[in-house]
Amino acid sequence: MDRLDNTIRPYAWGSTTAIPHLLGVEPSGEPQAELWMGAHPGAPSRTARGTLAEVIEAGPEEELGAKTVAKFGPHLPFLLKILAAGAPLSLQVHPDLAQAKQGYADEERRGVPVDAPHRNYKDANHKPELVCALTEFDGLCGFRAPSRAAELLDALGVDSLKPYVDVLRARPEEAALREVLTALLTADREEMAATVAEAAAACARLGGDHAPYAGIARHYPGDPGVLAAMLLNHFRLKPGEAVFLGAGIPHAYLNGLGVEIMANSDNVLRCGLTPKHVDVPELLRIVRFEARDPGILCPEAGPDGEEVYDTPVDEFRLSRYVLPEGTDAERDLTLDSPQILLCAAGSVRAGEQDLAPGQSVFVPAGEKTEVSGTGTLFRATVVV
Repeated sequence: MDRLDNTIRPYAWGSTTAIPHLLGVEPSGEPQAELWMGAHPGAPSRTARGTLAEVIEAGPEEELGAKTVAKFGPHLPFLLKILAAGAPLSLQVHPDLAQAKQGYADEERRGVPVDAPHRNYKDANHKPELVCALTEFDGLCGFRAPSRAAELLDALGVDSLKPYVDVLRARPEEAALREVLTALLTADREEMAATVAEAAAACARLGGDHAPYAGIARHYPGDPGVLAAMLLNHFRLKPGEAVFLGAGIPHAYLNGLGVEIMANSDNVLRCGLTPKHVDVPELLRIVRFEARDPGILCPEAGPDGEEVYDTPVDEFRLSRYVLPEGTDAERDLTLDSPQILLCAAGSVRAGEQDLAPGQSVFVPAGEKTEVSGTGTLFRATVVV
């Protein structure tokens, strides 16, 4: 069992206080957006034996187990994070596995450098993800019904939005969503800035269902992505609730602290709320233009106190244990697949390791693993 020394990513949208508060350290004043746990080449966790990527490379079957290697190859299939959003992230979608393989092969064939700002596909993998709230957590996920989006836009009283309202009310669902999103993403930004400003002022005035979009506009003034965001469902998670984001589903996180797990990929196609590259034709190929509910998940009770977040992918499986005060009983968490154990609250003992909030360990496949203590422990593994 390896204690993990993890990298904090200082993205501009990160909270300056949430991760330091969790770790019990003084804030630096700089944004601290994500704490990465895993073997992603961008920031692999460090152990006493070297980086986790080096440890796994030196003995894939010993670390991951034969079944995991046979199913996913000699790499850890998931990346676990603590995510702290202090400002809205970009509107984005992720490709499915076939789209990722095709897109990656095409950019490789065309010689697009992997670090080029206009590169879409950094790898050939898909990027399903799950976020579980540690605090109240706000985000956007999936398209609203076109009729509901039309109501939201129409209530703003902005004349220049009337054509979009008419399309949303008159066209079939897929055609309506595609036409309006395409129009917003291809419009002249300078010409749209006045419309966005007028819409943002109306959102602030109206409040209620419009309030989240006023907040987005304060961070991204004049960005057409503010209007694109109004096509999406707003959700708010209570601590312990989660949302799963599959391929082609537009989404953005707005505010809050959570545990996030995903397939080990960096493939993102952005739709707005960002100064980064937006490849509109490729984005429109990937987006699924269908209205859907965000699908808030509550954990399902399993054996020995394990609470499982059920998702339709095999690259990761996230669960948690809420260990009550006043009991020293050990729980056996031994698996024949690799695990990362993350303490989110209290004080937990995993094997010989004492974990405080924000601390984690990597457990090789098959290693005897007993945990005890008082607090909340998340377990990340795979389905084999």
